[in-house]
Amino acid sequence: MLGTAKAFSGFSVNDTGAAKQFYGETLGIRVTEEHGLLTLHLGGGTEVLAYPKGDSHVPATFTILNFPVEDIDRAVDDLAARGVRFLRYEGFEQDERGVARGDGGPPIAWFTDPSGNILSVLQP
Repeated sequence: MLGTAKAFSGFSVNDTGAAKQFYGETLGIRVTEEHGLLTLHLGGGTEVLAYPKGDSHVPATFTILNFPVEDIDRAVDDLAARGVRFLRYEGFEQDERGVARGDGGPPIAWFTDPSGNILSVLQP
């Protein structure tokens, strides 16, 4: 029954204005707003909903969006120049940029949106 439905995922934010600026201007994603909800228009026709929860928002404790990039070092440098700060996790060896390399997975670097939700850039 739902196998052919155009499903989408969503996550909460505590401030839609800050989220719209971050996703739209800092990350360069097309963002639309309707009825107080944000839609992030990602590559491949994927849409993700960001909805307001205000003071009841609790940031996700896992990565909510992963952005594949061709050159992780260039992507991290570009995002850092736009004010993005990269997270450091205990148990992961990360270079001076915050990129974790090795351990069988792709090079990856994590950061948060203004609501504290975790995002990443990774090089497949």
